[in-house]
Amino acid sequence: MPESTATAPLSGCRVVDLSSGIAGAYCTRLLADGGADVVKVEPPAGDPMRRWSATGADIPAGRDAPLFSFLAGGKRSVVIGPEDEQPGAALDDLLRRAQLVIWSRDPAAAAGRTPQSLLAAHPHLVVVAITPFGLDGPWCGRPATEFTLQAWSGGIVGLGRGAPDRAPVHVGGQVGEWLAGAYAAAGALTALRQARPGGRGQLVDLSMLEVDVLGLTYYPVTFFEMLGRPWRSERSLFLPGVSAAKDGLVAIGCGTAQQWFDLCAMVGHPEWIEPDKPLRLGEAALRVAPQLREWIGARTVDEIRELASAFRIPNAPVSNGATVTELAHFREREVFRPNPRDQFPQPRPPFRLLPDVLRPAEPAPRLGEHPAPWPALPADGNGGPGQSAAPVRETGLPYAGLRVLDLTAFWAGPSATHFLAMLGAEVIHVESVTRPDGARLIAGIPVTEDQWWEKCPIFAALNTNKKGITIDFQSERGRGVLRRLIATCDVIVENYTPRVLDQIGLDYPGVRALRDDIIMVRMPGFGLTGPMRDNPAFAYVIEDAAGLTWLTGYPDDNPVEPYSLGDPNAGLHALNGLLLALEHRRRTGEGMLVEAAMVEAAVSIAAQQPIEYGAFGAVLRRDGNRGPLAAPQNLYLSADTDEFGRLDAWVAIAVATDQQWAALAGLLGRPDWAADPALSTAAGRRASQDLIDEQLSAWCATRTGDEIVDSLWDAGVPVAKVLQPHRQAELPQLQARGFFEDVDHPVAARARLSTLPMRLSGGPARIHRQPAPLLGQHNHEVLRDLGLDQAEIAELEADGILGRALRTR
Repeated sequence: MPESTATAPLSGCRVVDLSSGIAGAYCTRLLADGGADVVKVEPPAGDPMRRWSATGADIPAGRDAPLFSFLAGGKRSVVIGPEDEQPGAALDDLLRRAQLVIWSRDPAAAAGRTPQSLLAAHPHLVVVAITPFGLDGPWCGRPATEFTLQAWSGGIVGLGRGAPDRAPVHVGGQVGEWLAGAYAAAGALTALRQARPGGRGQLVDLSMLEVDVLGLTYYPVTFFEMLGRPWRSERSLFLPGVSAAKDGLVAIGCGTAQQWFDLCAMVGHPEWIEPDKPLRLGEAALRVAPQLREWIGARTVDEIRELASAFRIPNAPVSNGATVTELAHFREREVFRPNPRDQFPQPRPPFRLLPDVLRPAEPAPRLGEHPAPWPALPADGNGGPGQSAAPVRETGLPYAGLRVLDLTAFWAGPSATHFLAMLGAEVIHVESVTRPDGARLIAGIPVTEDQWWEKCPIFAALNTNKKGITIDFQSERGRGVLRRLIATCDVIVENYTPRVLDQIGLDYPGVRALRDDIIMVRMPGFGLTGPMRDNPAFAYVIEDAAGLTWLTGYPDDNPVEPYSLGDPNAGLHALNGLLLALEHRRRTGEGMLVEAAMVEAAVSIAAQQPIEYGAFGAVLRRDGNRGPLAAPQNLYLSADTDEFGRLDAWVAIAVATDQQWAALAGLLGRPDWAADPALSTAAGRRASQDLIDEQLSAWCATRTGDEIVDSLWDAGVPVAKVLQPHRQAELPQLQARGFFEDVDHPVAARARLSTLPMRLSGGPARIHRQPAPLLGQHNHEVLRDLGLDQAEIAELEADGILGRALRTR
C-alpha cells in the first residue's frame, strides 16, 4: 500500500470504494490525491475496468488496462467475494474502520448492500451513492447509459450543437461520468465536513442526470422562463470554430462583438462589419464561412494562432491523444507525467496547491494486493487536530460561518462559489458599475429596457444566496476598500487573467500579507505560468486545447466544440481544490494557494485520450453518436414533429449488454436480421452497426418518441428522448426530486432555478434562499461591517467607486 503523506489534507481518512465505472473511480482518485486511504473492494474477477480499453485492445493476463491504472493510482485493493465464508462480515469489518463509502448501482463488490442499508448498519459513515437518476423518483430503477442521460438532460442539443442537416451529436469521451465523479468528490468532502462535529454519518444521493443538466447545458429553463424564448431554437455550427489549416486543425472563436470586428480586421475584410445592422455573430460568420475557411486553409496553425493572439481573439490548437502531450504550454507546466508503473503519460491532479500537500503519484494496486486486517483510525476519525477557523454550525448548512470573497465572472468562477453559497457560506460577489460580471450582459436584452442588466437569466441562476457589491478597484481608494474586505474573508476566489491582480499587488503573497491564513483560489484559463498564460480562455478554447473537442462530431467532418463544458468543469475542479484547502487549514491553521487552471481541469477529464495513445499508440476517434460502451448506440428520428414544427424529434438508444440486445430483438418481433447469432455479442453488433441502424431507423420512424421510450424502457433497454434543454423542468424525475426551485426576483421574472445534483440527508431542505443580488445591492451593509460610516460610503458613491447602476465609460 502507498503510504499516506503525513501532511496531505485527507491523511487518516479511509474511503471504501464499492463503485464500478469511471464516475466512482474518478471520485476516489481525487480523494486519493488528497491523501485519503482508498480501499477498493473488488470481486474475485476484479473490477471490469481492469480489462477495458476504448481502443478494444486485449489486456494481457497480469496487466491492467491503462485507464484503470490511472484511476486506481494510490489506492489499495481487497477482494471480497462469494467464496469467503462470511463476505458480509469481512465488509463490515472494513466499514467499521472507515469514514466514507462511494457506492454505485449494483456493484459486484457491495455484497448486496444498498446505500440505505450501509448507513443503517454503520451510522457513522458518509455514504455517497452515484446512480443514473438518483435513489428515488419514478425513474430511479430505469436503465440508462451516459449517452441516454445526455439525451434526457438536453445536453445533446445543448447550445444548438451540430449542423442542422444531420442528427445532433452527443459530447464524446463519456464526459458525464467524469463530471459525476468530480461532483461526488465535492459532495463527499462537504458531507465529511458536516458529519465531523457529531460523528454522525450522512447519505449523499447523486444523480448523473442532474450532473449532465448542470454540466452540458447553460441554465436553459431559467433562460426560457425569464425571457420567454429558448437560447437557440435550431442547431448551427459555431463559426469560425474548428477549421482545417495547412498543417492541422485550429479553432478560432468569437464570443463578443469586439472579437468579431477584430477578426474581420485580421483577415483583411473590414467590409464584413455591417454597422447599420444588429450583429448576430452566428449569422454573420455563416455568411462568410467559405472565405474564412479559405483564409485559414492557406496558413499554418502557428501562423493563425500568432495572428489571432495579437488581435486578442480566442484561439487554440485542436488537440487529440497524440498531440496534447506535445503542446509547448503543457510541457513547460509539466501537465503530464509518466504513470508510475506503465510509463504512459497521465495528467497530474487538476489543481495545484501551495504548499504542495497532494499525494505523489503512486501505482495502481494489483488485484487483492492488500488483504485485512485493517488498522484503526486516528482518534478524531479524520487524522487531524480539529482546528477550524470557521466551525460548522448546527444549521443544516455545512458552510455556514465561512466568508468568501467572489472576484469571479461569467460561468466558471461563479459556479464554484455558488456551490458554497447554496450550502450556507457568506459569498460576497464583487463587480464595478463600469465592469460588471459579464454574465449580466449576454442575454440579448435591449439596453432600452429599464435596469436591463438585472434581467439576465444566467446571472440570476449562478448567483443566488450571494451578496453583491461594487468596487472600482482600478482606483487606489477602491483598492483600499478591497484590501480591508480581503482581511475579513476566509477565502478569495478569482478568475481574471493573471496580470489583473498581479499588477495591483493582490497576488497570493499580497493577500496573505492582509490575512495569513487566507485561502486564495486562482482560476486562470491556462495557469499562472507558461507561454499561453495570458491567452483569452473562453470555454470552447479550453475544450479545444485539452482534447475534449476532438471526440465530439462525425468522423467525416471537423470536430464540433461542446461549447458548454469547459466552464462548469473548471468551476467544479476549483471547488474540489478549495475543499481540500479548507481541510488543510482545519488541521494546520495554515492558508493555501489553489491554482486551478481551467485547461488542466479539462485535460483531467479528457485523460483517456493521451493514456490510450501512450499505452497502445492509438488515437481515439469521434464516431458521431456511436460509442465504445454500447452497440448499437445512436440517435433515431421518431414520427413526431418538434415544438418548432420540424421533423426533428430524435430518440437515443444504447444497448450496453447482451441481455438488453435480446430484449430489444424480442420487442422487434425477432425479425430474421435480428436473429443472426453474430448479433448476440457486442463485437458482432459493433461490426453490423450500419445494418442495425438502418433497421432501427425504419422501426422508429413510424412511432412517436413516447411510444419508443415506453416500449424499450419496459423491456429494460436504455432509451431517451432527445430533449430540448428548456424542457428539463417537465421531466417527472426532476420534478419528483425537487431539482428546480421557484425563485422570485425584485426586477426580473419569477423563474425556476436548478439546484445541486445531489441530495444531502443532513439538509438543507431548500437551496435558494435569496435571489441573485442587484448590482451593488449590499454595498452599505458590507462596508458598514468594515467600519466605514455613512459619510465615507456616500463619498465613495459620489466619486464613482461604488454604485448601483451600470455606467458606460
